[in-house]
Amino acid sequence: TTFFFKAIDRAEKPTDAKDVAFRVAALKKTIRITIFRWVNRGTFSRHRLILVTQLLFKLMRRRSPDLDVTFNRAYFEFLLSGPKLLKEEKPQSLSWLPENCWGCVQALSEIKGFETFAADIVASPNRFKEWYNKPRPEVIALPSNWRKLVTHNFFMHMLIVRALRPDRLTACMNIYAERTMPDGKLFTQCDAGVSFTEILKRSLNDSATTTPIFFILSPGADPVVNLQDIGARRGYFPKKWHRVALGEGQDVVAMRKLAVGVREGHWVILENIHLMPSWTGELEKALNDYTGRKSYHPDFRLFLSAEPSDQIPIGLLERSIKLTNEPPQGLVQNLKRAVATFEKEEFEYKDGKCKMIAFALCHYHAVIIERCKFGPKGWNRSYPFNTGDLENSAQVLSNYLERGSGGDKIPWSDLRYIFGEILYGGHITDDWDRRLNMTYMRTFFKAELLDGMELFPYSESFPEEKFTSPEPLPYDEYFTYIDDFLKVESPVAFGMHPNAEIAVRTLEGENLFRTVQELQPRGAEDMESGNQEEKDENPVGSLLAKILEKLKSIQFDTEDIATRIAEERGPYQNVFLQECDRMNILRNEIKNSLEELELGMKGELQMSDRMEDLSQSLFLNRVPLNWAAKAYPSRKSLGDWLENLMERSEQLLRWCDEPTSIPVVTDLSLCFNPQSFLTAIMQVTAQTQQKELDKLTIMTDVTRKQPEEIETAVRDGAYITGLWLEAARWDSKQSCLEECLPRVLFDRVPVVVCRAIMREKLETNGVYTCPVYKTTERGPTYVFSATLRTKYPADKWTLAGVVMLLEVPAV
Repeated sequence: TTFFFKAIDRAEKPTDAKDVAFRVAALKKTIRITIFRWVNRGTFSRHRLILVTQLLFKLMRRRSPDLDVTFNRAYFEFLLSGPKLLKEEKPQSLSWLPENCWGCVQALSEIKGFETFAADIVASPNRFKEWYNKPRPEVIALPSNWRKLVTHNFFMHMLIVRALRPDRLTACMNIYAERTMPDGKLFTQCDAGVSFTEILKRSLNDSATTTPIFFILSPGADPVVNLQDIGARRGYFPKKWHRVALGEGQDVVAMRKLAVGVREGHWVILENIHLMPSWTGELEKALNDYTGRKSYHPDFRLFLSAEPSDQIPIGLLERSIKLTNEPPQGLVQNLKRAVATFEKEEFEYKDGKCKMIAFALCHYHAVIIERCKFGPKGWNRSYPFNTGDLENSAQVLSNYLERGSGGDKIPWSDLRYIFGEILYGGHITDDWDRRLNMTYMRTFFKAELLDGMELFPYSESFPEEKFTSPEPLPYDEYFTYIDDFLKVESPVAFGMHPNAEIAVRTLEGENLFRTVQELQPRGAEDMESGNQEEKDENPVGSLLAKILEKLKSIQFDTEDIATRIAEERGPYQNVFLQECDRMNILRNEIKNSLEELELGMKGELQMSDRMEDLSQSLFLNRVPLNWAAKAYPSRKSLGDWLENLMERSEQLLRWCDEPTSIPVVTDLSLCFNPQSFLTAIMQVTAQTQQKELDKLTIMTDVTRKQPEEIETAVRDGAYITGLWLEAARWDSKQSCLEECLPRVLFDRVPVVVCRAIMREKLETNGVYTCPVYKTTERGPTYVFSATLRTKYPADKWTLAGVVMLLEVPAV
């Protein structure tokens, strides 16, 4: 209400007091942007486009007179879900177009207004390919009859971007919001260019004794530093300043300081209140008591901070002005921030070698922090790297070079170990992330650094993207050097392929519209958008019936199979029997829950929370949680997941036909537990060759054949398929790893031979040890390590984030 009344006061007043229409329009405009700005300031940057999009779509659904657009349900639903329809094979002339995009094109062609779109692409493939390869196709006119959409109907243009270039969806949505909403840039660029300190000052002016300022924390940012500076300028710090870090036993201290602040008009800062969730209720009650008694000193202000948590009382959040303060983003800003941690006088005192290594340390620090933006492709897990790690490392460097080592020899191996294994490495818990971190250590901290080394690792394929370590410079000139020479924010800076940026942007677009889809109203509330005749009367019921029909072909009599194989049962048979058991368990869970929901929808059972969740998941084309718990890691939509489930069933049915034989080629991606199949390979080898099982490991050899070209099983080991390379491709002619092709994110690997060998015989020269994961989530979905031939140093592929996956997004 505070901001609502402030907006009314700020709204432009008509010269004629009787001009009601002008006053209403001014009130709507001012209230909308005031409330939006208030909410936006308490939102993380990754969520702000979601907020803008949700507001815009809400206005569109309500057919707001402020928008000059027509709401079309079919268009809207295609944008949110991006469905795929593969009714025709992709023509050879469209080899440049990914399979999933072709599926989207065909689905789009089913919508009124786009009937000829697929045919037009087939008729003019080269013209569409030229548009497709543009770096910013969202602002470029399409070929043929679709060229006017970019200026005359941008929503339709956006649907085509959705189908052909999903990596540009967020940029496209930003443009659409700017063009469509009244004063669109006020929303899409809200507070752009305004520092956090300035936002905090404005929020203080809007605050009151009864309105706390609530800092939502993010790693690497400390808003209290900015608050302290403001407090000092306004005369509150340090004498009228009380700062309490919440933790065990600090609740009593916090209450005492709060009472002093309320009585004397001081500023009270209570940090990390999420650490004491049970106490936050008492805090809310105390604030309500003070408000009821009107006993606040007019100068009193309360500041709270917490990490995002669902344990903080809603009432406390609602009464607060919420602010987020995130660390600078981008390699340039992170590098400047790292350099700025050094005191100028101290830095100038260092000798030339120490300056050069210190700058490389800053660069390394910026790289590992900014690499986080690539998600699992950057690091398997999230780590709290911070400026404290940098300061401690700099101190170690100073001790070694200026007081400890003596002479001209630099102890590179000692520095790499202390930086990489102890100071920064102390945060790292994943073995593959540890390997990545030590690879950066070997890349940045070596003798070549002192001769002006290239800091973009393995960037020979991208000669236009370079950044060389500078000669020793005066402190201030390092910032100028960064501005002058670090102009490209590219994955190449991290040792990654430019395709990594496409993957990040695609994921951002998927997250944007998946979240917006989840926030859309259901049921009666959805009636506001009209056009109910366009909707399927019961889409959930229709889907439910289709799934139940498919399940009829999935049923395995494991007892009968076990009886048939009798004494011929070995490690492989045990694996497939376990797979059949797990398939039966999953099938029964799906069948029972769907039949229960069917009864609920007919009114024969009361709808439970579990049934409501299932119905919601079916509606949103998401795998229900209770199914996923009985299944296998997967990031597929429900439709793709069900197709994959049938493929898994078909592989098991083929095995059931000949249960005593290992399949000629086993699709590892269709196994519930692929590790068990690899263990079976080692068990068979241990039995036939009389070797100790715990001394064996898996060695892989990539063939030049596809599954249909393999006629007989391999004598020792097993043929497997279902593997995809990410961040590299397999060159079948040279039988080695090679750089991936532009815009091709995943590369199907030919059939692989898996053999069990003694660990000491595993070859490492000219080999990249490649982790294999079940999904693009990586981390917890690890399966095993494959051995892949490489003509480049293995470190190149480590920095590029090269892995093999058993499941990839539709390609």
